[in-house]
Amino acid sequence: MRIPPRFVALAGAAAVAAALLTGPTATAAPAPVSAPAPAAVSTAAVGSICYSALPSQAHDTLDLIDQGGPFPYSQDGVVFQNRERLLPIHGAGYYHEYTVITPGSPTRGARRIITGQQWEEDYYTADHYASFRRVDFAC
Repeated sequence: MRIPPRFVALAGAAAVAAALLTGPTATAAPAPVSAPAPAAVSTAAVGSICYSALPSQAHDTLDLIDQGGPFPYSQDGVVFQNRERLLPIHGAGYYHEYTVITPGSPTRGARRIITGQQWEEDYYTADHYASFRRVDFAC
């Protein structure tokens, strides 16, 4: 089972929060968790989509990511290379991809969720990486 990278960042943030709430201890303080620096991206390349506008299968995929799986395909959770360079540029391993099931398709289909390491940094593509839309969970 693959653990989405955003959970690793959350675990570090939880340790920092616990240390702040409980005060100093005899053990070494955890290293501060820093968010990756924002990267420039063309707004024409990446739009946004309301969570409520996603297909129900994308909701299912996002739920599985939050739960840590199990995922329906062995490719789910692999590093997304961002070869198209449409998403903000980050180091190798920053993005991971997950299948959004396409009903009636004999293959994985073209729909994917791409996750970044920041919490709720999720992108949806319905056209196999030709375009991306960042998921807006506030609408």
